[in-house]
Amino acid sequence: MEQRIEHILEQIPGWRGKELVVAPLLGGITNQNYRVDVAGETFVLRIGGKGTRLLGIDRGHEYACTAIAAQLGIGAEVIHFLASEDVLVTRFIVGSAISAETAAQPETLRRIVASMKRYHEGPTFPGTFSPFATVRDYHQKALERGVAFPATLPQVYALMEQIEEAIGPLNRPKPCHNDLLASNFIDDGQSIWILDWEYAAMGDLFFDLGNFAVNQALNEEQCEYLLHCYFGEVRRADVAHLHLMRLGSDLRESFWGFLQLGVSELDFDYHEYAHHHLQRFLQNVAKPEFTQWLQDVRDM
Repeated sequence: MEQRIEHILEQIPGWRGKELVVAPLLGGITNQNYRVDVAGETFVLRIGGKGTRLLGIDRGHEYACTAIAAQLGIGAEVIHFLASEDVLVTRFIVGSAISAETAAQPETLRRIVASMKRYHEGPTFPGTFSPFATVRDYHQKALERGVAFPATLPQVYALMEQIEEAIGPLNRPKPCHNDLLASNFIDDGQSIWILDWEYAAMGDLFFDLGNFAVNQALNEEQCEYLLHCYFGEVRRADVAHLHLMRLGSDLRESFWGFLQLGVSELDFDYHEYAHHHLQRFLQNVAKPEFTQWLQDVRDM
């Protein structure tokens, strides 16, 4: 076991001197995650990755949002927060992992929306989030670390500004998760639990909807079903807002990848990740529907 992990484990109340079984949890591309079994109980130990504060992650905010999600019955119980080490310990949730294909199925999607609405309508989260401000922030920080951007960058910024202008200022921010990957959902057979609240903050609920839609590769019919589950109806302006935030999500992911190229030490191909999301953004804004989405969301 790494010396740093041993040092952290010794600082968790109630764990010192006990027999611990520690195993890595695979799949994360930001942090180090471990399953810890101790005295018949199972926990998740999350150690923040290097430079994650540069990604806009505030570990104090994450702790607060995770605790709120637990209070609402959709997030793991917080056991301990060790701010000095960027460590969060939560109770392990027993259930089934959800794939993107499963998340897109009508019954599962309906249950996921029910969990989303619980935190959207819940207590205020600390912090604020805008995908557009985040892109600008990531871009500047990546440049400072010598990261090279493609020649399409001026075009990308011009398109982003069109989207931002069409959506307009956010008048009613809601508590948002902002990272709704299928891997962040656990199904215990009754409820859909949501993990990983490190990007959570007050923001546009349509970013959560668009982020979920693009991460699960929802088609047009599935996007409309998502909106019907959420609002009870499908309004043209809402369809447009969702699709524009799908684009905003790809932009955020792309620039996240570019910044990680200059920050992260994890063994992950951030170059491919960044270019994949940027290319998908450019392909989607080239569709004839893009102009109509801009007009429809302006007509809200």
